[in-house]
Amino acid sequence: MSVQQKCVDTIRVLSAEAIEKAKSGHPGICLGAAPIGYELFANHLSFSYKNPNWDNRDRFILSAGHGSMLLYSLLHMFGYDVTMDDIKSFRQLGAKTAGHPEYRKIPGIETSTGPLGQGLANAVGFAVAEEHLAAIFNKPGYPVVDHFTYVLTGDGCLEEGIGYEACSFAGTQKLGKLILLYDSNDITIEGDISSTFSEDAATRFMAQGWQVIRVNDANNLTLLRYAIERAKSDLTRPSVIICRTKIGYGSPLVGSADCHGAPLGEENVRLLKENLNWTEEPFTVPEKVKEHCMAIAEEKSKAEDRWNELFASYDREYPMLAAQYRQFMKGTVDFNAVQGLYDFIKPEATRSCGGKVLNAIAKVAPNIMSGSADLAPSTKTEIKGSEYFSPEHREGCNIHFGIREHAMSAICNGIQLHGGLRAVCSTFFSFADYMKPGIRMSALMKLPVIYVMTHDSIGVGEDGPTHQPMEQLVMLRSIPGINVFRPCDGKETAAAFMAAFNSEQPTVIVETRQNLPVYEKSGRKALRGGYVISDCEGNPDVLLIGTGSEVEQCVQAQGLLAQQNIKARVISLPCMEIFEKQDEEYQNSVIPKSVKARVCVEAASHFAWYKYCRDFGELITMTSFGTSGKAADLFKYFGFTAENIVDKAKKSIENVILNRYSH
Repeated sequence: MSVQQKCVDTIRVLSAEAIEKAKSGHPGICLGAAPIGYELFANHLSFSYKNPNWDNRDRFILSAGHGSMLLYSLLHMFGYDVTMDDIKSFRQLGAKTAGHPEYRKIPGIETSTGPLGQGLANAVGFAVAEEHLAAIFNKPGYPVVDHFTYVLTGDGCLEEGIGYEACSFAGTQKLGKLILLYDSNDITIEGDISSTFSEDAATRFMAQGWQVIRVNDANNLTLLRYAIERAKSDLTRPSVIICRTKIGYGSPLVGSADCHGAPLGEENVRLLKENLNWTEEPFTVPEKVKEHCMAIAEEKSKAEDRWNELFASYDREYPMLAAQYRQFMKGTVDFNAVQGLYDFIKPEATRSCGGKVLNAIAKVAPNIMSGSADLAPSTKTEIKGSEYFSPEHREGCNIHFGIREHAMSAICNGIQLHGGLRAVCSTFFSFADYMKPGIRMSALMKLPVIYVMTHDSIGVGEDGPTHQPMEQLVMLRSIPGINVFRPCDGKETAAAFMAAFNSEQPTVIVETRQNLPVYEKSGRKALRGGYVISDCEGNPDVLLIGTGSEVEQCVQAQGLLAQQNIKARVISLPCMEIFEKQDEEYQNSVIPKSVKARVCVEAASHFAWYKYCRDFGELITMTSFGTSGKAADLFKYFGFTAENIVDKAKKSIENVILNRYSH
């Protein structure tokens, strides 16, 4: 048996043993796709196990994340920080080797995968970033950005809608350094895919502008090698290599859905080893396999040394570009260098102000890539003076994502993960539903992608309830590790962008279609998530707490209450997540516990507000979908008026008084 075949079988056995020990996992893909993984790592992938984050490495994404043991085995064999003890603790509490690959847990994992199709769209984002950075920085003789993105998918990734969106986008953009390895085994959890996925995948990819290459037997390493080399030789379009595999290869369950998502069982693991002529002790990598793989890994690590030498020469010949490259990779924004961030702010829609703020920041942060799902004229997120990213203009900072919200969010995750760029994307807020899986992955991986969501409420008006967000704020606020800003004016909008560009987690900035006033005391205080935007003399009788456009009605109600000798404090709460991270003293200085009369006002679902209203507060929120009509009429119809706030404030004060007397 050749050492190459022994390496493939090592991946198979190691994966099966770890899954069996865990009594949980997906052995089928690990057994079937092991030759693909070995051939890629051994003969094509450029990497440095000594520095897994080397800028110019090739990226490998396991989109079919349920095959995580395939990746862990490869990383272990090729020198990455995955020990045999890590493999033995697969899927256990606290283990690095989680059930699906998790970004940051193990060097060499480029992105968290598992929700099918997400990794494929991430890979498209990686490829976009590579092309864009190469166009900016590469010079004749100095290909400082020059690498491929490989992604392994199964049938499931292509069945998901996001897979179609991402592949369509990639073909249109002619992303020639993107290579998809399609593990085609015709099996999903429910069995053969003939009843669910009968299309001709090759024709589909050709129609989307991809080079299509077939490997009819993925166990043939020579055929795989030829196919990958052929894919790399055509940089005019992305390539898909359709690899015919057998799920569960080598085991008695070969070709069966029974080995997709469950351990093989002890007897079947024994028979697998017998079929592969495997005589090693459990959890053993044969010495000749260790030596072979580590010799390859050592040789590959020299690529980083060569790149470092190249960059040193590049730095001498193009010092300004080299300095800019380093700044891109650092990825921070110096807001002291942003000129006149507040100078242009005036009473207008926060979407309009947001566009101006973004462009002001882009002048000192040229590493921003901003795109929208066919809505940039409405969301105002186009970077002025820059082309749109395209095969003809790779240097363009703007992206036409097309009407592909789901893929857009995941592609932006890939752009952000690549390094060197800050990803911004936008759409109408009601379409955040289409983006939620990608936004969730941003939060899970702590990726500071910036999501701009405009047309934020019933203020959308005549487009009606399909376009009027109601539950979306609650949905986003419920995601751990994300900041959701709903600014009340231009100055809060500027603060939201400042927070977003300095954040280590994703930020959603929710903006209005309709014009809003500008408040004297708004601005940088919004960086603390919540603050007093208009106060009264002495202790307030009632607190009026709002976000976004409803702060205006709260301020108006404050004036009406003052005419009735009722003292009200108006609190703007643009970002609950940041406010709740402030110390208790600050929170109490803004929302004093001693003031129990409160009115919380937001033209969205009520679910987030009970912790602020407490026992005696009143809510003015949405409990139904919106309706079609002029924005001003809708706000009155649903009770978002100063007069209604006054009535609710008096009722809340009455609730407090009645409670005192009852005790």
